[in-house]
Amino acid sequence: MDVRNDAAGIYFSTVVQGAHITLTLPREITPALSGMPAASGTFTGREDVMAALTGALAPPTPDGAPTLPAHAVSGLAGVGKTELALQTAHHALKQGWFPGGVLYVDLFGYDDDRRLDPEDALASLLYALSVPGEHIPHTLQDRERLYRSVLACYADQGRRVLVVLDNASSSGQAGPLLPGDPRIPALITSRHTLSDLGARLYDLDVLEPESAVELLRLAGQAARGAGDQRVREDPASAAEIARLCGHLPLALRIVAALLADLPARPLADLAGALADRQRRMHRLSRGDLGVRAAFELSYRNLGPRQARLFRLLPLNPGPDLSTEAAARLADGDPYDTEELLQDLARGHLIEAGTTYGRWRMHDLMRLYAAGLGETHTAAVQHPAAVQRLLKHYLATSWDAVGHFTAGMVVTPRFEDRRAALEWLDAESGSLTAAVPFAVAQGNHVFAMAQGNLLLEYLTLRRMPDVLIAVCDSCLSIPPEQVPAPIRIAMVGGRGGALILLRRFEEAIADHEEALRLSTDHDVPLGRAEALNNIGLALALMGRAEEAVPVLYEAVALHREVGQAPDLANALNNLGSALTGTGRHEEAVPVLMQGIEAAGRCGDLRVKAANCNSLGNALRHLGRHEEAVATFRRAATLFREADDAHGAAKADGNLGTALREAGLSDGTAEHRAVAAAIRELGDPHQEGGALINLGVSLMRAGRHDEALTALAEAARLLWEAGDPRAHVDALVCTGMALGLAQRPAESIAAYRRAVSALRALPPLPELAQVLRLLAEALRDAGPPGSAEAPTVMAEAADAFERTGFPDEAARARTHATRMSADLRSR
Repeated sequence: MDVRNDAAGIYFSTVVQGAHITLTLPREITPALSGMPAASGTFTGREDVMAALTGALAPPTPDGAPTLPAHAVSGLAGVGKTELALQTAHHALKQGWFPGGVLYVDLFGYDDDRRLDPEDALASLLYALSVPGEHIPHTLQDRERLYRSVLACYADQGRRVLVVLDNASSSGQAGPLLPGDPRIPALITSRHTLSDLGARLYDLDVLEPESAVELLRLAGQAARGAGDQRVREDPASAAEIARLCGHLPLALRIVAALLADLPARPLADLAGALADRQRRMHRLSRGDLGVRAAFELSYRNLGPRQARLFRLLPLNPGPDLSTEAAARLADGDPYDTEELLQDLARGHLIEAGTTYGRWRMHDLMRLYAAGLGETHTAAVQHPAAVQRLLKHYLATSWDAVGHFTAGMVVTPRFEDRRAALEWLDAESGSLTAAVPFAVAQGNHVFAMAQGNLLLEYLTLRRMPDVLIAVCDSCLSIPPEQVPAPIRIAMVGGRGGALILLRRFEEAIADHEEALRLSTDHDVPLGRAEALNNIGLALALMGRAEEAVPVLYEAVALHREVGQAPDLANALNNLGSALTGTGRHEEAVPVLMQGIEAAGRCGDLRVKAANCNSLGNALRHLGRHEEAVATFRRAATLFREADDAHGAAKADGNLGTALREAGLSDGTAEHRAVAAAIRELGDPHQEGGALINLGVSLMRAGRHDEALTALAEAARLLWEAGDPRAHVDALVCTGMALGLAQRPAESIAAYRRAVSALRALPPLPELAQVLRLLAEALRDAGPPGSAEAPTVMAEAADAFERTGFPDEAARARTHATRMSADLRSR
């Protein structure tokens, strides 16, 4: 079988789960897995429950009594559940009990706007565990299985992980996120007692009075130093403040922040401010009102400008926001707004984000601020604030997308492409959330414009699930309110996301719908794009012969429309499909045209893709030196376009071309590519790189090393749910085993490949593998040689069925010779 890496596009798939799966983990623990929020240095009053939790998390001893792996901490909002979990997790991490790190997620269980359902939470956790987005399964059940399998693999490799699930609202939200392995414990926090979760329950009460006063003292001295002796000097007022705060840790910390802001303020003055019984007691006497009383204290201490900004912040639909976005909400100067945000952060009304210049609100604080905004007389200003914010997001998105979307005007807002992508990466949560937010508010014009701008970015960053959600939000708008080109783009965008997820049949259905809409509404560009995507999906399914005429029609339409970027992309897909059918001479001029069209519009990624496809065509024509130069050009262009996956693919093809040109055996190049892809966290592409490495090692006579690489490739590709690529790994394994003089194992590998191919639609590869199996049976001697003619005859029939009559004739001749050889023995 001719082993090659010449398919266009990116090969991804959903994960196929079986009774047993093997996962290859990253060499290094990723920051997402090893990081979690810092623990406070003023923790106090939880010694007993923390001792119980840390004891339960310690590694089990051979003679120890079995314990439940899940531990759920419940209690009043603001009672310190999260802080207890963080203190416990940091302590356990310092003890070395969790070499794999701590996996932390805030489920936002009590915020209707940001609550993570189990499916989305599992996607986030799988991203943190280095599973690429395009390989995350679609269903909740499959995500659970993959998540638990990955965690079990960490434990199997001695990298035990602790899972912390913060702010769960129910067992239904937290249950699917439990590891399901007694070696992997989980800490869950919730305002509800999750008695149906199957976890060890811990009910966390407010602090004892002495501990509450101690918390005030520790927090004050942490902020102002040991010289702040107000708590020691006025213990009665300190005790009264603690009492008025309900001994609730969150309220106490906010009060401590207020005292730190005004170091000369006597405790008695603050206690007097809390003595408004009518308001305070009403709020402290019911449910979550204790937290609201604490928030009210902080809010009342704000100046008018800080208070106004605080009320506006919840209008942002995303999980956090930048200083610039906050300035747009407030209609103010960014530097002045930053000072106001810092004031709010000092009062613990907001908190700094994970990167400088970003801010977030705790879910309860966000709800409190939103309630203030709804009842405040200035609430009439909120529609204008929302419009300013959405206008900012739309205008800046336009400027950012222009840096990597050919045909758009490039503005000076961002210095370069990288800066534009960094802004989009930072704001992606708010930008994508703004689309359904705007739809819900009836702002359909913004939703459609913002959603359309995000299509290219979400595709570039390989975020298919998010892309589908954005498209579906726009498609929920009544059709009569959506211009035909936008509706076509959204249907096509969803189809493109489905291609990334390797859900090809669904993708083709969407693109056929886009084709219908484009024809009905006379949108030539939409029709051309739909045909282009249908052809791409067919080619990726292994149906290149069907794809070629569709792609020729797409190219012809794009020439009529005159959009160079789209034409270049269609030419690349056509050239790759032609190469896939063996029509290499025909592919070369097509791909040269694609390079020229992409060059005219400055689309680096599409130009790189055409170069990569051209290199493959040149390889198969034996023009090795040209292929080497072309692949080097492709890799350079991909890197300039900030496409690491594309660069790795071009580097892999370069390694093969160098080997075929006799300039290298390819092993060093392919090993480097496999390592680079492993760092990207893409097991599907890594599997393909390992096949190339295995082939290079095999041809260099290093059979044992080749078999190791190919075995890993087969595991990765099976795990990634790509049966065709998995067959390639099996076939190469059969070849390597044959060269290593292990005929029985070689035959077994070929049989597995044949069995896998029989489960797929008819493909030429089946005939090729049957021919290899027949030759291996012949070479193995009796009793296998007796089966060889029958298998070769079956290969001939398969060649005939898939449109290769010349190969069919040759296979029948071989079958006849094999039969004659058997009779002559």
